Amino acid sequence: MPPSTPEGQIALLRGRIDRMDAELAALLERRALVAAQVQRLKPVGYFAGRDMGRERALVERMARHAPRLGPDRIAAIMDSVISAGLAAAEEEATHDPGAADPRA
Repeated sequence: MPPSTPEGQIALLRGRIDRMDAELAALLERRALVAAQVQRLKPVGYFAGRDMGRERALVERMARHAPRLGPDRIAAIMDSVISAGLAAAEEEATHDPGAADPRA
């Protein structure tokens, strides 16, 4: 499809979205790995140790970089990201002796 047609433009734009999605997935993986390290070091980690003040500050900072989404949508996105990362870290600590919680 020639890029001058609507279908061609859609294909080009979707290709850009696909590349951004791949970058986003890699960033989410890196974030989850670093967050898991933090959780293992905290005196109270995982879901019980969530720092809602820190999360609110994070949302405010991110909303300044993503004004189109705004704080409410960023909050929902980051709640999902944080919850998924905590669940993965908790699961790893439970099932992987190499990633065991040092507080256990």
